[in-house]
Amino acid sequence: MKAFGFRLLALVLSVLAAASAAFAQDAVPAKQLFGKMVLPSLQRTAPLGFYAKGCLAGGVAIPVDGPAWQVIHLSRNRRWGTPEMIALIERLAREAKAKDGWNGLLVGDISQPRGGPMLTGHASHQIGLDADIWLTPMPAHNMGYQEREVVPEASVLKKDMLHVDARKWTKAHARLIVRAASYPEVERVFVHPGIKKKLCDTLEGSDRSVLNKIRPIYGHHYHFHIRMKCPPGSAGCEDQVDPPADSGCGKPLTQWLDKVRPRPVVKPTKPVKVAKPKHLMLSALPDACVAVLKAPAVANMAAAEFSNGIETNAEIPVTAYAAEQPAQASLIAASDDFSLFVPDLRNIPEPEMRPAAQ
Repeated sequence: MKAFGFRLLALVLSVLAAASAAFAQDAVPAKQLFGKMVLPSLQRTAPLGFYAKGCLAGGVAIPVDGPAWQVIHLSRNRRWGTPEMIALIERLAREAKAKDGWNGLLVGDISQPRGGPMLTGHASHQIGLDADIWLTPMPAHNMGYQEREVVPEASVLKKDMLHVDARKWTKAHARLIVRAASYPEVERVFVHPGIKKKLCDTLEGSDRSVLNKIRPIYGHHYHFHIRMKCPPGSAGCEDQVDPPADSGCGKPLTQWLDKVRPRPVVKPTKPVKVAKPKHLMLSALPDACVAVLKAPAVANMAAAEFSNGIETNAEIPVTAYAAEQPAQASLIAASDDFSLFVPDLRNIPEPEMRPAAQ
């Protein structure tokens, strides 16, 4: 009888400990925990979870400067991804400059050092497989730190927000987007519906074969968004369902254009109740993300920079995360940016320690 009592007590204590641990994890939103991480974890690189519900173990950084790219918004500290993502951006930069008449890429947000939800601006970009590329070519000069912080969000659309502006749009824009979508490892390329319409109306021949991967979404009229498939062997990574095989230039695009069509602002007759935002908590992410947060960091940023033999700009200070501030745009809860169904990803094994020569 005493033995049974001891076992019952042990069971109760274990349940209470688990509940206490879960409460501790969810004391603050996950974005607060991941947003304050300055360096990646000292683990083998692994994208864990889903694009909008996960984290990144052992992230690597794209160099601030390359022969055909410059990273902007350095204060955000969002130049981190998987080696596959960084290699793809660098390949796109080199090939677009050599073949498409694009002077070089301005690289925006990829992921935070350990991925996860961001303090501002994105629902996805959590596992190191999403990247924003500006629709403005890299300038001929090497930009200083402050200039990179204030790069204009130069839209390529007319004021009607439905059509591209012929004074701003060039064939090089189209070639750049088509090239990004042409890579087999790219899952999707997100653009504004007005840009999708322009591509549907003008692309010819083999270029039209990638139209199904070029998906319309809100915003994305001054940059486009590359999403990679989970790299081979990434057991803890959850792919998005493949896009439909058709071009997407018919009814779905018409519906998207109607969604983004400007409408008159109607003043409400009654006070509008603003819904309290729901934040992802750590318990909603894969269990392995707890280990990612707790793991020791690499020695410094240089130790985790993607190795390609390119010297970085020593005059550019690479700072920590941006302080929290109000998001500039509301998030769309049910959009093509992430699947409506996200499976249970909690039982993903923890990644191993980072090899000495990754």
